[in-house]
Amino acid sequence: MNETIICAVGNVATQPVYRELATGPSARFRLAVTSRYLDRGKNEWTDGHTNFFTVWANRQLATNAAGSLNVGDPVVVQGRLKVRSDVREGQSWTSADIDATAIGHDLARGTSAFRRAPRPETGATAASSARPEPDWETPPAEADADTHTDADTGTDTGVQQAGEPLAVT
Repeated sequence: MNETIICAVGNVATQPVYRELATGPSARFRLAVTSRYLDRGKNEWTDGHTNFFTVWANRQLATNAAGSLNVGDPVVVQGRLKVRSDVREGQSWTSADIDATAIGHDLARGTSAFRRAPRPETGATAASSARPEPDWETPPAEADADTHTDADTGTDTGVQQAGEPLAVT
């Protein structure tokens, strides 16, 4: 199936609305995308037409977007473009929606601090977290272990020598 995938750079125009649905979390917000061009007559940048998109996010993306985005934030949105036409009260309406696959702050216009979202506990994850973590620390060297002696001074360097390599069969 052919879909139109777009990447839109703009500002969050409305506060994200978060909903818990039967199919999972969902969030939506309006994105304002304004083109800018150089007016050669005035020799300055001028704002062009502003396009508004309704951005839809689902599942974990919805949860993260609702917790991370505020009105006015510069963002980059990637997703599937959906253009819909409708007749309401005798008037023809056209709306452009983006079914988002990725949303992020536009780092060309500011900074952001990333925090990894906690993953929800599932049956398999809960069982594995019940097991103790393995102890990966190297045990301290024994006092009577073979240690390296400096040939010039005859003093113990405290460096433990490796034992015989294991045979692989």
